[in-house]
Amino acid sequence: MRKKAITAALAVMSAALVTGGVVFAASRYTIDDLHDLSKSLLGETAVTEEQDVNGDGVVDSYDMVEMRKTFTNTGSGEFTEQTFDVSETNVRYIGRNIYDEEKIAWLVQSGSAVEFNVTGKSAEITINGDSFTESDEKYLPRYAVIVDGEIILDELLSVKEKQVTLFEGDVSRTAAVKIIHLSEANNGAIGVSKVKINSDVAAPVLPTAKKELQIEFIGDSITCAYGVEGASQYENFKTSTENFMKSYAYLTAKQLDADYSAVSYSGHGIVSGYSNTGEAMTDSLVPDYYEYVGKLGTYKQPWDFKSHHNDVVVVNLGTNDNTYTSKEPEVRSMEYAEKYTDFLELIHEKNPDAYIICTLGTMGCTELYPYIEIAVEDFKKNTGYDRIMCYQSATHTQNDGMGSDWHPSEKTQQNSAYVLADKICQCLGMESDQIGINVAVDAVYSTEQENENMMSAYFSEWDGSYHVTVTNGGSSSDSIRTYYSGIDLRKGGKYHFTFQLETTEGAEIPMVVRSRNTGEIIFEDTIVGGSGRTEYSADFESDITADSEIVFGIGGQNSLRFSIYETKMVKYEQSH
Repeated sequence: MRKKAITAALAVMSAALVTGGVVFAASRYTIDDLHDLSKSLLGETAVTEEQDVNGDGVVDSYDMVEMRKTFTNTGSGEFTEQTFDVSETNVRYIGRNIYDEEKIAWLVQSGSAVEFNVTGKSAEITINGDSFTESDEKYLPRYAVIVDGEIILDELLSVKEKQVTLFEGDVSRTAAVKIIHLSEANNGAIGVSKVKINSDVAAPVLPTAKKELQIEFIGDSITCAYGVEGASQYENFKTSTENFMKSYAYLTAKQLDADYSAVSYSGHGIVSGYSNTGEAMTDSLVPDYYEYVGKLGTYKQPWDFKSHHNDVVVVNLGTNDNTYTSKEPEVRSMEYAEKYTDFLELIHEKNPDAYIICTLGTMGCTELYPYIEIAVEDFKKNTGYDRIMCYQSATHTQNDGMGSDWHPSEKTQQNSAYVLADKICQCLGMESDQIGINVAVDAVYSTEQENENMMSAYFSEWDGSYHVTVTNGGSSSDSIRTYYSGIDLRKGGKYHFTFQLETTEGAEIPMVVRSRNTGEIIFEDTIVGGSGRTEYSADFESDITADSEIVFGIGGQNSLRFSIYETKMVKYEQSH
């Protein structure tokens, strides 16, 4: 639905521009035109009407992209060495970056990057470092260079300048290149300044295409992927184990094929940063730095929100605040809620049509989550804006491993991304692929009996378990049926089905997964009671799309105990 709406809007705009005679996209351009446009974009010369290449009424970097496309990249056969600046006329910026007077693009925040396509026999990039290259090895900034999807370099930057060969050979090739900041803004930025190419084409360096969806992530160490590659929870912080490409933020954007921007600082919060004493750490508040590219030194420059439109803004803050609020919860938790509301209003002011999603819980601190709900409701009342929602993230467990200093592991980060991607789809009216989602998470238990007084049943709110005690089982397994209803299965979807069962040893219980509307069976099996609590696990593929239910036939046996725990039906990819 969203894609159709955007396409329709563009069609209307294009029609209006054609009527006014302002479309130049079909024109042919020279390299001099390209240089003139570059100067105009840099403010060195006046903008002209003809430079609106894509006919959108604005002359910007997208016109540079369109103009470059009109050049044929058929090689002349005469190879020359050419050098290009890493400005937005030549490459595409991702995240909050700064292009300084020295013509260096500084990748400031976690995940900040530059992307471009390059054509030639060889290509080289210049990487620059700031004062943090003089830090202890534990705190050196980390970055990666990616060529055609392959990481060719992943290292800590300890020098002020170095050249990195992207590729070289005897035959010309076109490669997609990405340089990405993997550590966080607290530990400096990564600079990128020159692309040197041996090429025979007129426009050898082109920005990659902008994605349709743009998501901003606001968070703390969880968003930064602090310690995601740590050996265990007993290992302390170092930038070599911080990798934004393994953050739930990056993984969510990747799953949705979206562009992203992050504003994240370890140890920061909304009302207080991480506190060992219980006193408020007011120098570590994300709202104080949200309007800037970065927090430190020359990176504390105003961020241009108008030029960087966000469709969705995700807020994941509260874990550090909890070290302050937990010392006087009744008073301080409300203080957190009030400051959270203020921050939501600031976010809305800077992103007036973005959908805002708030979450907390990956590292626990769930006692603060109800105060996010309060903040969201207060925000709605204050602004009248209702494109906002919140949800409580699942708390990580030892089963999924732990990163440094008890931070989320790679598996936990991936699981968080699956859930968030699904939430974003729901908010924007997009179809979710459901990958990694427990499609039974909102299902409801119930039991039907052939006659009265054959059984009793109850649901435990504490752990989500369901318990049935059968006194008179009746004549067959169908005499008493337990249902787990409200499961959205998709045709062709592959599912990993698990639960824990505690029932009478040796009892045979038929089970089916079926459509609630037609009764069509999707999967069936017979489970047998074991000694104590046992785990059931099976994989199946659904041949239909259906509102489905799991049905257990627990009749036909007297004095039967039936308890079921942790029922999950997770959709997985083929690689499962």
